[in-house]
Amino acid sequence: MLVQPPALPALYPKQHAAICDPARFVVIEASTKSGKTAGCLLWLLAQAWNGGAGSYWWVAPTYPVAKQVAYMRMVAMLRQADAQQRTWQANESSLCIKLVNGASLWFKSADNPDSLYGDDVRAAVIDEATRCPEEAWNAVRSTLTATRGPCRIIGNVKGRKNWVYRLARMAEAGTPNMAYHKLTAADAVSGGILADEEVRDAQRQLPEHVFRELYLAEASDDGSNPFGAEAIRDCVGVQSTQPAVAYGVDLAKSHDWTVVCGLDASGHVCVLERWQSDWGATRSRVAALIGSVPAMIDSTGVGDPIMEDLARLCRRAEGWKFTSHSKQQLMEGLAVALQARELRYPDGWLRAELDSFAFRYTGGRVVYEASTGHDDGVCALALALAAKRQARPLVFKVI
Repeated sequence: MLVQPPALPALYPKQHAAICDPARFVVIEASTKSGKTAGCLLWLLAQAWNGGAGSYWWVAPTYPVAKQVAYMRMVAMLRQADAQQRTWQANESSLCIKLVNGASLWFKSADNPDSLYGDDVRAAVIDEATRCPEEAWNAVRSTLTATRGPCRIIGNVKGRKNWVYRLARMAEAGTPNMAYHKLTAADAVSGGILADEEVRDAQRQLPEHVFRELYLAEASDDGSNPFGAEAIRDCVGVQSTQPAVAYGVDLAKSHDWTVVCGLDASGHVCVLERWQSDWGATRSRVAALIGSVPAMIDSTGVGDPIMEDLARLCRRAEGWKFTSHSKQQLMEGLAVALQARELRYPDGWLRAELDSFAFRYTGGRVVYEASTGHDDGVCALALALAAKRQARPLVFKVI
């Protein structure tokens, strides 16, 4: 008796057109919650059911994502369609689902690309592709060579400086065997899988550059950098010799640097120092630099007792505790100032930190951090700007 495949949910029209495109390599730039993952799970299962014995791969950025976002969802989907497991068996320890026709669905991590070489893969999906290293794509592409298997490359847009954006433009330009599709939040709303009010809420709550990438699938000019490469470049100038009217201080954590940044009345950096030393030496050096000038000092964690000492020595110093929300506020204020060309700073390590700064969207919130290296100077500059905007001139009473 021929075993029939399990009954599975249908895709909405634009989702189906993108995922089931007949091209061998399909790049899909997609909004969050647009159905790209669910649709490609169905696509890979169909490939395995129709293709027969062999390996079929789902590749995600990390093991937890491969397991929770893909493997567990595939198991739940199959269990709902075929509770008796007549057509499939799952092995959670190896993240593998074997079908009755001899096909094996493997759920793998891209964080060690070397582990992806070797097999002959009959079809593959690279999920959250913009968060996977290009070496993972190179490895997966090699596994599809002998079988001439198809591949779906899916994920949120994350700037222009990555291998997925490059492949998307190749596909969009009509490169043979490739196709390009975009799924936006509006498509998901039309398809009935996302509420329009949820999209409007996200637009109200998220920074514009985050919303455009995550919900409109529109790449920012500078990747995930919130400041903009052109703005960063335009704000480079000669370090000012004028006196500081405000300071920002980022205190070192473990291997980080303590950075003191001073701004003059025009918003030009006039003091920029960084060092690594013990807390006693750091406290004395910071106090000598900022004196009685308004200053905003990182008071997070180990910085709290240092801040208390500095507040006794420097009467216009205030603490700033970094949380995901307070850092977002601080960095968005810095982004506004940079894009308005209100700041000037010398070329060198501070500009390099600004260039490498990035945001990512995780757990329903925006996280700002250095994509590589340190962000101590960025934080000090942002704190100095906050101190300058908040500062009030001293008023002396004549007696």
